[in-house]
Amino acid sequence: MTQAPDVPAPSLLTRLQACYTGILHDVMRAAGLRDFTLPPTLRPLIAGQKLCGPAFTVNGRVDPTADPHETLMAWTGFLSRAKPGHIAVIQPNDSTVSHMGELSAETLGRKGVLGVIADGGVRDAEFILQQGFQVWHRYFTPRDIVGYWLPEAMDVPVRIGDVTVNPGDLLLADTDGVIRLPLAQAEAIIAEAEHMMGRENLVRTAILAGTDPQEAYLKYRKF
Repeated sequence: MTQAPDVPAPSLLTRLQACYTGILHDVMRAAGLRDFTLPPTLRPLIAGQKLCGPAFTVNGRVDPTADPHETLMAWTGFLSRAKPGHIAVIQPNDSTVSHMGELSAETLGRKGVLGVIADGGVRDAEFILQQGFQVWHRYFTPRDIVGYWLPEAMDVPVRIGDVTVNPGDLLLADTDGVIRLPLAQAEAIIAEAEHMMGRENLVRTAILAGTDPQEAYLKYRKF
């Protein structure tokens, strides 16, 4: 079966998983790309757990007049449409309520969704930690969405900080933060990152063998 053009090959994701955000940042900066690092205010719920995959995007809005049934219908509609093998990227346009909780995380995890990056809040954190489901977020709160907030559009571009995340863009999140790769350029970026990591290993070997760090830098042009 031919792979859809907007779906990354599994081998590409495996290669991306082997990279780290620092090297991706350096490669993309050197290529003249801009606005690809998500805000440092985002934090992982599970420290040390990488998150890697294509984006399934969600844009939401606050509506204090919304009926509780309306908000829950919209929310469960999102859970139903979330794509397996993707990272749910949520721009809630809100800083008040949680945008991921225990039952939702359980549902997404069982569907095969890889994790969540929400520019908002999370609750039921201890339960989600027990599930092992990764959620990047800005804050904790026990307050939920009912009668206040709802997702209104999916698979649309969303903006988090200075970064626009398009549906299908690749994301890598590690301890240092979150990097967004445009799918059309991902192969070239990852290939260059692999090359740069190889040069870093040469520098590391030279340093450990006693080479002066400046000499190692001048020889390999990497540090």
